[in-house]
Amino acid sequence: MNKELIIRSSSEAVDFALLKDGKLIELHKEEEKSNFQVGDIFIAKIRKPVAGLNAAFVNVGFEKDAFLHYHDLGPNLSSQLKFLKLVSTGKLKDFSLKNFQFEKEIDKNGAIADVLATNQSVLVQVVKEPISTKGPRISSELSLAGRYIVLVPFSDRISISQKIESKEEKDRLKRLVQSIRPKGFGIIVRTVAEGKKVAELDKDLQNLLSRWTAMCKKLPTAHHPSKVLGELNRASSILRDVFNDTFTGIFVDDEELYHQTKDYIEEIAPSKQNIVKFYQHKDIPIFEKFHIERQIKTSFGKTVSMARGAYLIIEHTEALHVIDVNSGNRSNKASNQEDTALEVNMIAAAEIARQLRLRDMGGIIVIDFIDMSNPDNRKKLFDHLRDEMSDDKAKHKILPPSKFGLIQITRQRVRPEVNIKTSEENPDNGNGEIAAPILIIEKIESDLERMLKTHKNVTLNTHPFVAAYLSKGFPSLRGKWFFQHKKWVKIIPRDAYTFLEYHFFDKEGNEILD
Repeated sequence: MNKELIIRSSSEAVDFALLKDGKLIELHKEEEKSNFQVGDIFIAKIRKPVAGLNAAFVNVGFEKDAFLHYHDLGPNLSSQLKFLKLVSTGKLKDFSLKNFQFEKEIDKNGAIADVLATNQSVLVQVVKEPISTKGPRISSELSLAGRYIVLVPFSDRISISQKIESKEEKDRLKRLVQSIRPKGFGIIVRTVAEGKKVAELDKDLQNLLSRWTAMCKKLPTAHHPSKVLGELNRASSILRDVFNDTFTGIFVDDEELYHQTKDYIEEIAPSKQNIVKFYQHKDIPIFEKFHIERQIKTSFGKTVSMARGAYLIIEHTEALHVIDVNSGNRSNKASNQEDTALEVNMIAAAEIARQLRLRDMGGIIVIDFIDMSNPDNRKKLFDHLRDEMSDDKAKHKILPPSKFGLIQITRQRVRPEVNIKTSEENPDNGNGEIAAPILIIEKIESDLERMLKTHKNVTLNTHPFVAAYLSKGFPSLRGKWFFQHKKWVKIIPRDAYTFLEYHFFDKEGNEILD
């Protein structure tokens, strides 16, 4: 299994595409204006506790107040509030917590009004980004995520990832962490720490303690509200969470981001730093080179095609997502209906697991698989779906098939769903008919004749259908241009272009605008 991370940078955003054996399985976007990422820590003020919800609305600087439920306060809220008050007033300058006197834990079934008041300062962390009309969901139980461990201030608990199955390994990691855990901090050991030595865990711990100290130094002069600790840039945070030995390549088309990524890989996995490559081909954009644009256009529509003629229909409502599995033309190619249903359902399960990660679909998902009468086949499908979703980092729960063949899934939702428009506007003024290719060809030929008068080398980028029309056959239109102008025109098909879109470039890769 090969994994590749493709990073595309532009002036407005950075896109991250995760490929598994060449197939797109995750797509992320980091926008310049994104000020509320999961993991960011803010110093904020309570706007208003609401007894009926047992929650408080908190001003974190977003247009909508953030939501802080009592169950997200954490048991050591009183200790955190005391620490914040002492640090903010300059009375406490030792941020290590080793000499800090903890307060009594709050009642886990208490009321919000008993512990928080209007205009009270509090440290909060974003656990769910703003989605639709809702503000961020926040928690006052802070945590700082590293490569191998998660540091939890105002705690003394040590937890080991449940995905580490070996009891001996769990015991070993617990002993190692107990030997290095600083007083006043709890530690959660992540799955990737399996087999690691104490020196690697301690290095990660010291880095997190440095981030904690840097954050605390900001508190005395910080405005309310303001971000006091930001998450890593999205490239580093993705690598921190998903990087492992199966990665075979990381390709970046921005030089500054390339150096940042290479430095981070050198820090967490020095032996793999050579897989980070700077992509410099100007004539073919990086997402085109790795066939990502084409996969985006075929993966984000309402209808998703699968192998052997089967397909999915994906509908989104306010309350839930509904996925319908269809056999397509496969129904005529199997010996009996049960075999057809099992084969299509198994293919669909793998694609659905990919779609949930790719679109980052969260909440309730209802899947209407093709009915199967054999209980063994239903169990085989359920087990297969669980296996396919085992790599999904988002918390999820899958219920067994119902009598109607429905499978229900709940999946953690912390960011807005990735929703990419795949349909294009009707190029013929919306009258229901596609303009004849000859119209766009005439315009291209007219522009090309003008370009060739001032440029020796011209490259044409256009939609794949138009590119094929111009370059295929004998004699092709491009061949006719060569005999007419005595200059060869390079044609590059661009999956990202709409049907009527085209651009000319010179030999240096700069767009010709005249």
